[in-house]
Amino acid sequence: MIKNNLKLTSKESTSWKILLLLPLIFNPDQALAEKADREQPINIEADSALMDDKTSTSVFEGNVVLTQGTLLIKADTLTVLQENDEFKQGIATGDLAYFRQKREGYDDYIEGEAKRIEFDAITDQLRMTDTAKLWREGDQVQGRFIHYDAATEKFTVRSDGGNAESGDASNGRVKAIIQPKQRVEP
Repeated sequence: MIKNNLKLTSKESTSWKILLLLPLIFNPDQALAEKADREQPINIEADSALMDDKTSTSVFEGNVVLTQGTLLIKADTLTVLQENDEFKQGIATGDLAYFRQKREGYDDYIEGEAKRIEFDAITDQLRMTDTAKLWREGDQVQGRFIHYDAATEKFTVRSDGGNAESGDASNGRVKAIIQPKQRVEP
């Protein structure tokens, strides 16, 4: 399980209306990630890197770009943890870290940004904290914290409770934009 330094307060709340709308935004019939990406090599470019074989941890800094198949991650800093010589977890941080990945079974991409993005390859968990935003084809959801569990295909989105000092664009509330879908006439 990914440890998260974000301390949730009683002011933070989950918007049940947004949770009901999320399946309309991100079709739960398909997993978030393109499954073929897991079989592709991971390529990382950065200004510098510190690799510790003893702890199986690597820290890449400065204009970091990670690609693996259709997955693209850009960050100021990327920490990669390995287990048994396989990718286990990545933590991307920055002014706004960014990711993009093709959705399994579709010709579109899901994109997101946050100051901190944690992804766990073993449990298929994605956590985004501080100014978190996900979007796909004009649909969008944003809040202070977004968690996506690909195994259960569930989202949790929380606001920051109106903390003006956070710089959170959501202004203390969870927000969603759902575009009207084209109707196919018979």
